[in-house]
Amino acid sequence: MTTILSVRCKGKVAIGGDGQVTIGDTVVKHDASKIRRLYENKVIVGFAGASADAFALMERFESMLKKFQGGVRKAAIELAKEWRTDKLLRRLESLLAVVDKDVSLIISGSGDVIEPDDGVVGIGSGGPYAAAAARALLRKTDLSAKEIVTEALHVTAGICIYTNDRLQIDEI
Repeated sequence: MTTILSVRCKGKVAIGGDGQVTIGDTVVKHDASKIRRLYENKVIVGFAGASADAFALMERFESMLKKFQGGVRKAAIELAKEWRTDKLLRRLESLLAVVDKDVSLIISGSGDVIEPDDGVVGIGSGGPYAAAAARALLRKTDLSAKEIVTEALHVTAGICIYTNDRLQIDEI
């Protein structure tokens, strides 16, 4: 499992993830990269769930981005429709967090494309912890989006056994 968190604040959006990879209850890797830039480096995607499934979905999402000339919402909706209706894709187990300069989305295999009201996206096993910490920091501090993501992921690493503190964070 993993933790991916994105925060939108002060005209910036930051997204970060931990580096832990587990099989069952055993840690097998500490510094995996779960954040990728797509479509001319204008879109950042983070994934939680099965890695091979996530890479297959990111490739499909990138092709949708190209087809819709960088339209993140349209690409996300088309990916979710395809993911839900295609017999092979339906078996893929992953969640995607997608951000660009204007939009933050969660895309799931059940056909969901969700844009959070407050610009905070948390997915993976530690996602709820990270999102809660980020929301508290947004309300009570003057930190930047990147600083909030960093602090919230460190809090999560101290709580969630499937999250570590080897973070990768990117910002647009």
